This record gives sequence, C-alpha cells and structure tokens, in this order.
Amino acid sequence: MNKGNERLSKLGRYEKIIPFFALFLLALSLPSLALLQNEMDCDSDPNALSASLRDEIEHEVCISERLHIVVMGASGDLAKKKIYPSLFNLFKNGFLPKETWVVGYARSKMSAEDLHKRFRDNLKVNDEEERAKVAEFLSICKYVYGPYDEEEGYVKLNKTIRENEVAGEPKDCKKHHNRMFYLALPASVFVTVSKGIKGNAMAVDGFTRVVVEKPFGHDLESSNELSEQLKQIFREDQLYRIDHYLGKEMVQNLLTLRFGNRLFQHSWTRGAISSVTITQKEPFGTMGRGGYFDNYGIIRDIMQNHLTQIFSLIAMDQPVGTSAEDVRDMKVQVLKSTKVVTMDDVVLGQYVKSSKPNATGDALYGYKDDETVPKDSVTPTFAMAVLHVHNQRWDGVPFILKCGKALNERKVEIRIQFTEVPGKIIEDATRNELVMRVQPDEAIYMKMSIKRPGLKMHSTQTELDLNYNTRYADVHMPDAYERLLLEVMIGEQHNFVRTDELEQAWRIFTPILKEIEASSTKPIEYEYGSRGPVEADELAARYGFLFDNKYNWKPNNKL
Repeated sequence: MNKGNERLSKLGRYEKIIPFFALFLLALSLPSLALLQNEMDCDSDPNALSASLRDEIEHEVCISERLHIVVMGASGDLAKKKIYPSLFNLFKNGFLPKETWVVGYARSKMSAEDLHKRFRDNLKVNDEEERAKVAEFLSICKYVYGPYDEEEGYVKLNKTIRENEVAGEPKDCKKHHNRMFYLALPASVFVTVSKGIKGNAMAVDGFTRVVVEKPFGHDLESSNELSEQLKQIFREDQLYRIDHYLGKEMVQNLLTLRFGNRLFQHSWTRGAISSVTITQKEPFGTMGRGGYFDNYGIIRDIMQNHLTQIFSLIAMDQPVGTSAEDVRDMKVQVLKSTKVVTMDDVVLGQYVKSSKPNATGDALYGYKDDETVPKDSVTPTFAMAVLHVHNQRWDGVPFILKCGKALNERKVEIRIQFTEVPGKIIEDATRNELVMRVQPDEAIYMKMSIKRPGLKMHSTQTELDLNYNTRYADVHMPDAYERLLLEVMIGEQHNFVRTDELEQAWRIFTPILKEIEASSTKPIEYEYGSRGPVEADELAARYGFLFDNKYNWKPNNKL
C-alpha cells in the first residue's frame, strides 16, 4: 500500500472512531434530550416542569378523585423519617389529589397532634410559603390507634376513612374513593394486617393498593410462604413490594443509559467487560439497632435485595418495551441464569473498634460492644459475594457485590471495568472504567487514558464526567420514597419487586445463608473506618479486578 492510500485508510478508521467518542460525550452530557427540552422550557418558567408532571399525573389518575393514604405503623421511625416527609414534599409541590387524607394507624394511644410532633421536625421547608404548607399538610394528617390482630381496630379505621369519603360529596357527583396502605411494619405482621385490611378496610368504589416494606421473608422458603399467603389476599397488581434503591435517580437512569445510547449496545458484553462491581459502603456501625441487625446480617439487609436489584438491571437483556412487565420479565430472566453463590466466592467480615490513636465516638466500639448484640455473635457486618451469570452475554464475567458497615466512606456505586486494549501499544495506559455513582454526589464518569500535556509521550488517567450537582444544579432531585409513592398513586409497578423476582433473588442466596448459619462461620475482623477485610480485595483480584489507588475521582473535577 502506498503512503497516500495508507493515510486514507487511517483516516477512514479515525472517521469511525471519532463519532463513537462524540456520541459518548453526548451521552454523558445529555442523558435525555427530553429532559434537556424540559430544562429549556423551565428557563422561562421555573414551574413548567412541575406543571407538566402534574398534568401527566392528572391524566394517569384523576386528581379530582379522593385518596386516603394509610400509614400502618405510623408511630415508627420509617414513618417519621421517610414516609411523612416524602408525602409532605409531594403535597407542597401539588402532586397529591386535592382531596387527600393521610391516616396514621398504630397501637400507640395518642392523638393526631401527638403524631404530628413526632414527624414535624423532619418536614423540610425552604421559605415562608412552604412553612405555611406545613399547617395545611398537618390538617389532612389524621390518626387512629388500635391493635393489628383484632378486627375492631380495622373497623374503626374504615369508619374514619368513610367519614372523610362521604363528607361534603354532592349526591349527583360520583367520585372514586381510592385507598393506599403503606405497611411500615415488621414482616411478622404482614399477613395479619393484610387480612384486617381485606376484611374491613378495602375501597368500596376505587382502587386499593398495598405497599409492603422489606424484609420479604428470611430465606427462600419463608419468602415463598409469605408470597403465597399474600397472594390469597391481594392480586399481584394490588401489591407493591418496595425497594427504595429502585427509586434512586442513578438506578432509574440505568435503563436510559444502557438502551438509549448506541455505543453501549455492543460493548455491554463479556467481550468488552472484565468485571462489574456494585458497592454499598456506610461509615457508621449498627450501634442502637444491633439487636435487630443481628437477626438478619448484611447479606439479608443489603445484598440480597438492594444490590441484587441493581445487578439485575445492569445484567438483563433489552426488554421488548418499557412497561413494568416487560422490564421485570427481563430481570427475572437474568436472575434465573445466575448461579447459586458458593462459599468459595464469599468473604464475610465483622467490625471491631478502631486502633487509631485519634479515633473517637462510635469508632471506639466494635459490633459486639453493643449491649443488644450477643457476645458470641458471628453475624457479618461486611460481605462480598461474586455472582456468575450463565448466559451468552455474561459467561465468565464476575459480578462482585460488596456491602458493609463501619467502613471508610459513604457511597453506593456501580463500577464497570473493561478489558485491556488488545495489542496495546501505549504501555502505561490503564483500563477504562465506567462508574455510576448512586450516592452521594450522583455522577456518571468514564475513566480513560490520554496523553499527558507536554513534550513527552506519556499517558495519564482522567475522566469524561457528568456531575449531577453541577450539570443539573437547579433541578430538584426527589427522594427515592417520593418517586415510589407517586408511582403507587398512578399504578406504575415498574420499580417494584414482582413475586418471581423475589423468589429468584432468594434462590441465589439461601443456600449460602443456611451454610453460614449451620457452620457458625466466623467472620474476619476488620477495624472501624477501614476498607474492610483485606481478603475481599484478594478475592476481587482473583477474578481479575484491578484496584487503582493512584487516581481518585473528585465530585468537583472539571475537564
């Protein structure tokens, strides 16, 4: 080949490469053209996006209808810290039907005013206008106390709801009276409460929807038993098994990122990806709730549900559409293709107090220093497990799930490490990594090698970066519970766990949980504030993951 043809050949190759990187940059900076258009509209009218969303909701579920949201377990921490604040945010932004009541139900004998005092400090307000909204919201928050295991309590609850439903309704105006029940309760009373609702408090002329909090059982057998019992009471379309990770912005972005960008269609396979790591780290221990945690452990508390849901969204094949059933069908399919976890692919840890001379506060206490935790407890507070998917797309690619308490930082992230460049000629070039930071500081960035500025031909590592805090500084990021409560309102089950999803997730982890408990496997000790057991890094390295501690992404990096 002569030099002229050689240059043309090279140019042809570059013409193929340049659009690829241009598309990648576009994908990072403009994850959704529709969202960009909405933002442009909002430049002239700050309330345009909210108004547009409200119009959409009015179309999906008639806002003129009457709605009762019943919080079962209203006196508990979940209701106080998450449910009531999320409902208030929806209320103040106009996303609840105009005729809405929030009825709390619990065993505690107290007044509605007493209940208000419990959660009022958790309602966030930004100005005087929103402060005035607090009083309006409290006026629609009622309270009924009663037992969970006696019919009379549900009869009284139903009476309170019916009084609101019929009050002030013109005889010639027929409205639907819808009811949402949020079971912010221990799983041990799910069936009892569900029977009480079914027998005495179902909507007469509207929908009844029931939100169920995790844990959904203790293992495969108990989960299947619970599912079968609930199936006898409610239809699947009435049940909303909530996993709040599915309401997080970056998790909800996975579908668009994967299936809305051309460059990932052929690179999201075993031919290009070396490993996928899904990490959840908390910088605090279990002090104060160790007794509860000791009955479950980190695998049941975090890995089997939150991380497995993220895993299924990353690993699933493209669905035929974006409906709830289309997406959940694909999630079930990849879970069915996932092999049962074995002890060879697991590292368990339990934190002890820090040995650092400057350690203070909770760092001075190990897990078993909590008075509510048995001194001989072998419950893991850290776990790493490697999942293997036996299908054409992922055969041979390790999915590394890692979670723990009392670690060195707070973060949830997805890290996709690509394979080495074939025939590499830039010797010091490092592997590409696509990182989706779920929390905090939501971001998507691609780690890549470029030439270091200067006269010499040396490479350095940098990133193509989409930082949500800067790119979308003026866009409100709703809390996960806000999103999911709104989805229950409009009957959207896309981000809720279906029965067969739950069954397959438990199938993957139940054998290892039984083996750990039967053998009383002793977890490896790691210090409070550390990265966790060294053995976890060794297991990841065994599966080809390259840990790079020379370069760290920072939220305020600018290209």
